[in-house]
Amino acid sequence: MQADIKNLSEEEIFAEVLKLIAPFNKKNIAITRDTSFSSDLDLDSLAVMDLLAAIEDHYDITVPLNILPDLERLGQVSAAVQKIIQG
Repeated sequence: MQADIKNLSEEEIFAEVLKLIAPFNKKNIAITRDTSFSSDLDLDSLAVMDLLAAIEDHYDITVPLNILPDLERLGQVSAAVQKIIQG
């Protein structure tokens, strides 16, 4: 993993997550940290897994399966990604 990736702020990660979620935002709603995958974006579990795979590929990380139930909102995802890349 590149050293500069470890120094990304949660805000920078959230900005990247916004770019990665754009193709999944079929309702074209304004995305915030409190945007929910299910109730706001109407993403099914397969779409959420596809998004997660895109995030994992982008950061070259693996999101542990045991934390997935805690990732309902986009802000939770960017915070989790930051925690993972910082080790």
